[in-house]
Amino acid sequence: MTILRRAPALAIALLTATALHAGQVRVAVAANLGAPMQRIASDFGWATGHEAVVALGSTGRLYAQMRGGAPFEVLLAADQEVTSRVERDGLAVPGSRFTYAVGRLVLWSLDPNGVDGQGNVLKRAPHGRLAVADPLLAPYGMAANQTLVRLGVLPAWQTSLLQGESVAQAYQFVATGSATLGFIALSQVMSEGRISRGSAWIVPSQLHDPLRQEAVLLNAGRSNPAATALMDYLKTEPARAVLRAYGYEVPKP
Repeated sequence: MTILRRAPALAIALLTATALHAGQVRVAVAANLGAPMQRIASDFGWATGHEAVVALGSTGRLYAQMRGGAPFEVLLAADQEVTSRVERDGLAVPGSRFTYAVGRLVLWSLDPNGVDGQGNVLKRAPHGRLAVADPLLAPYGMAANQTLVRLGVLPAWQTSLLQGESVAQAYQFVATGSATLGFIALSQVMSEGRISRGSAWIVPSQLHDPLRQEAVLLNAGRSNPAATALMDYLKTEPARAVLRAYGYEVPKP
C-alpha cells in the first residue's frame, strides 16, 4: 500500500481548482527519474485529482517515439538538448520548457567496498564489467563517457564496458551481477538523502557536462488541464522536496 504524504496547504490551494475537472496526463519520463516520479505522481494525484500515466525510457528513445507519433503530453527529459530539439521540431508549446532538476552521476557497486570515495577504482586495472548507458540515447551515458575521457581511463576500460540503452538498464546490469561497477544516476541509489545499498562515488560535476533536466509541455497536452497542472506541480515545494530527497539539485523557482 502506498502511503501518500500530505502536501502543504498553500500548494493544495494553488492546485485545488484543477481537481474539479480531474483528468489524465500521459508523461514521457527519463529513466533516471523512475523512483522519484512514482512519488511525485502519487502526490500529484492526491493534490489535484488528476492521474499521471508514466512511460519510462531513455531520453533519446522517448524522443524517437514522439517523432513517430506517440501521444505523450508532457516530457520530463534528462537534459536540455532534447527538449530544445522537441521545441524546434514544432512538437512542443513554445516557451513552456524549464529546468526541474540537475542530476548527479555516480559510480556504483553492490559491493559495500567496491567503490572508494575518490573513484580511484577506475584508475586500477579493470576487474569485471563496467555498465554504462548508451551515450547516443541517454544523457547519463554521455556524462559517463565524458568522465572516463577526462580521467584518461577510457582506453583501459573500453573492452570492459557493458552498454545498456538507458541508465535504468545500466543499473540493472549492476543490480543483477552482470557488471561489477556502473555509472548510473544518484537518484537510483539514494533515498531520503542516503545511499540505499552498496558503495558509490558521486562524480564531481566538472568531469562532465551539467545534467540539467528539463520539462516541456507537448502540443498534445496544450489544451489538457491535467498536463498544465502537472507542469505547475513540478514547481511546487512538495515536488521539489521529493527530488532533493533523491539527490537532485533543484533550481530556485
